[in-house]
Amino acid sequence: MTWKNDRLISFSSRRKAFLTGQSNPRDLLEECLANIAAFEPAVQAFVVMDIEAARRSADASTKRYLAGQPLSLMDGCPMGIKDIIATCDFPTQMGSPAYEGHQTLHDAACVHALRSGGAVIVGKTVTTEFAIGSSRQTTNPFDVTRTPGGSSSGSAAAVGAGMLPVALATQTQASTLRPASYCGAYGFKPSFGVFRIEGVHIMSPTCDHVGVIGASVDDVWETASRMALSVGGSGRAFMQGAGEPLIPAKPATAIRLYTSGWQEMQAPAQQAFDDSMVRLSQAGIRILDRHTDEAIEKLEKTLESCLSCALEIVAYEMQWPFRDYVERYGDKIGPRIHEIMGLAQGMSRTHYEGLLEMRRDLQRQISHVAKALDAEGFLLPASSGPAPVGLAHTGSRTFPCFATLMGLPAVSLPKLSVDGLPFGIQMFHLEGRDRDLCAHAQWIDENLSQ
Repeated sequence: MTWKNDRLISFSSRRKAFLTGQSNPRDLLEECLANIAAFEPAVQAFVVMDIEAARRSADASTKRYLAGQPLSLMDGCPMGIKDIIATCDFPTQMGSPAYEGHQTLHDAACVHALRSGGAVIVGKTVTTEFAIGSSRQTTNPFDVTRTPGGSSSGSAAAVGAGMLPVALATQTQASTLRPASYCGAYGFKPSFGVFRIEGVHIMSPTCDHVGVIGASVDDVWETASRMALSVGGSGRAFMQGAGEPLIPAKPATAIRLYTSGWQEMQAPAQQAFDDSMVRLSQAGIRILDRHTDEAIEKLEKTLESCLSCALEIVAYEMQWPFRDYVERYGDKIGPRIHEIMGLAQGMSRTHYEGLLEMRRDLQRQISHVAKALDAEGFLLPASSGPAPVGLAHTGSRTFPCFATLMGLPAVSLPKLSVDGLPFGIQMFHLEGRDRDLCAHAQWIDENLSQ
């Protein structure tokens, strides 16, 4: 049997009762608030909350359901917003002393999409400093001595503890999938560029993604669909299938990737993942790997060669505004960001252009391999096992960073555990195959739950 997080509260499942009058958004909010009262003192997932405003919003949503007029599929969903994403009613402090008390007075595009659809914004969730620097106070909801992962620490911990059904995250390297994996939640990072990112603090223009952490595949998909459909286009891409209901779809063939992250995993975690691959194979998925095809082994070697490329691209692109922050605020900016600015200072434009070409080559290679083998996605762990002990380090980025570097849609499914601590199965697909990915992920999720 695979692991199940009994604390998760799926909004998509609860919404059915709203439509029949058996329950309502205020009831759901009060259930979430009871879990906040129970778990927040130890987990510390929130920076700030406005419970009375959330109740007013839930009451307004309840009236709309009673009238048969919900604004969207997300109407009445309690949500948290990662604290590098602007909100009109809460400060946006970036996890940094330099931004203490900072108020934007407007919503980011993604927040506007959700709020205008009736989402109930409960509060802002903890982020590491600027989503890449020093960790903050949040703990893992399954063991307070362990990291919740980062940088979307509070979002993952809040959903994993049942304090929220959905929370917004971001990912520049591993910041949605890794904390979702550690906290027993579902994570979804779409294809690069499908969401408007205005109002999210910029770090890396070619790597930054808005992500979603939720209590089910439907929750993350429906949240993503609302953001993709309701604030205009990004000018770069449109999310495949946005707004369409998910129908579980069995992938005929998938490629299993090992990479160096496999050596980071302890034997029980390796065994848990291996067992899940056996079960999927027995369920009829043809799983290919380095042992069955030389092209996959070659692809893994290329991925390994590009691992440092990801951080270097981010570092070079972070020079604005972070070099100014370091000069302006000094020690208010944490040592990790000082370190990354030091790395960027030693990089030339020619070197950066070479990194971008390496990425383009990798994108072409992974597309060629998937199409040549008729594969409908890639399978690998979402993290190097359960969350490590300690709060200072948010865990390895080895497994989640590849999909982010290439701009590919990826999900984390909370199906595995070691000694009662969760971690996720990651699946990613080719760029622009977001709905296909989520439909495959939903099929895998359902079949591993049997």
